[in-house]
Amino acid sequence: MAQPAPATTASREADARTTAAIKALAGVGRADEARELFGELVGRHQRRASRIALHYLRDAAEADEAVQDAFVRAFLHFDGFREELPFEVWFTRILINGCLDRIKARNRRERWFPDRAGRDQEGKEVGEVTAGTEPSPEETLLGREQRRRVAKALSQLPARQRLVFVLSEVEGYSSREVGQLTGLNESTVRVHLFRAVRKLRRLLQEPVPGEDEP
Repeated sequence: MAQPAPATTASREADARTTAAIKALAGVGRADEARELFGELVGRHQRRASRIALHYLRDAAEADEAVQDAFVRAFLHFDGFREELPFEVWFTRILINGCLDRIKARNRRERWFPDRAGRDQEGKEVGEVTAGTEPSPEETLLGREQRRRVAKALSQLPARQRLVFVLSEVEGYSSREVGQLTGLNESTVRVHLFRAVRKLRRLLQEPVPGEDEP
């Protein structure tokens, strides 16, 4: 599968101009104009954000909600944006953290309401909709459990390692491009990626509590 193309220099420069203008408008109390201009950022980054959210959540409707929530949160906290990082990196942090929060909430719901975990969006039992090449209930359960473990492992990474991992392994940026996005030098990016992969592998190999119990 082809990796998505990283943001171009022109796109980052356009973001820089837009974010500066938004801050200027907000600074003089012109919130409506700032909100309208923020729509340009939404237009430039929505498709990429949807890919990232879908990668984490594996549900199109929930991914759309997560993206919209992230954009709202980004606008409401725009005074916290600092120009040292490109907008896309700052926004990606907000989006990923929001996705991880949603996964944690989903896991809590499934823990307390396990009868809902085996149903699709229309309320049908998984066994009722499996046919032909559709995954079996066992495969569905294993896939959901693996996504849960990956999400939990990602949430345990330090923030910078998590960011470097997602930019490199999910978005397909090279180490040099990740360095340009984050302000880190290329060798530091490689160190963070190496440590992130090593820790993820260790976390994913750890036995699940109660898994080996009779």
